[in-house]
Amino acid sequence: MSGGGVNGDVAAVEVSGLKRVYAATRGLFGRSGRPIVALDGVDFAIARGEVFGLLGPNGAGKTTTVKVLATLLTPTAGAARVLGFDVVRQTSRVRPLINFVFGGERSLYWRLSAWDNLQFFADLYRVPRRVQKRLLPDLLELVGLSDRARDRVETFSKGMKQRLNIARGLVNDPEVLFLDEPTLGLDPVASQELRALVSSLRDANKAVLLTTHYMFEAEQLCDRVAIIDRGRIIALDAPNALKRHAAGLSVLEITAFGVSRAGP
Repeated sequence: MSGGGVNGDVAAVEVSGLKRVYAATRGLFGRSGRPIVALDGVDFAIARGEVFGLLGPNGAGKTTTVKVLATLLTPTAGAARVLGFDVVRQTSRVRPLINFVFGGERSLYWRLSAWDNLQFFADLYRVPRRVQKRLLPDLLELVGLSDRARDRVETFSKGMKQRLNIARGLVNDPEVLFLDEPTLGLDPVASQELRALVSSLRDANKAVLLTTHYMFEAEQLCDRVAIIDRGRIIALDAPNALKRHAAGLSVLEITAFGVSRAGP
């Protein structure tokens, strides 16, 4: 599968100086508090056919980055382009070329069958029914759910639901796929199956942005990894190169009690 109509020389994703600041309120009457800086000047680019990892702890800015690129959130400053189109000014050009898969068990209708779920989302993307007759069986086979096509999703395990989520994310044949912690809450076997599925997307020349807080997952799946912390990219390289940079380093964590922030 491959999307069409976009110049092959254009990068899949380009991010420059991206910032996102949230206004903060506190107290019963919503008094203004200190603004929350979720992204603080993020820069990176993703090539077609590349699996790019965004690695960091919870609250580091991973999901905010993905939501900006998926046109779900407007940046405060900076620029972001997907396949050459600006995510703010050219939203209608970006959306047909992308899809977004959350971690966990969201984005599916549990009382519908796997087939009906895929058909529903394909209809939303205006995929012709004649195309769906070929596409849906191919997607179900890709994610290993052909034999459960007519079963309700509520009977599926977490791993099966997430594999179906991946299939849902491919119904519009996107050129760029955003996966936000896709193995969240899965057992080791289901996680391994899902990683194998993500690896297969590279062969289809899809650009994949994968967020995770597992270094071993990023190492196994990604061509390059950006480490993000407090809204800033603090390292970006191939997984093996990042490991070499960190070799021999150690972290000393000190917890103090009974000491004020102002000091003695």
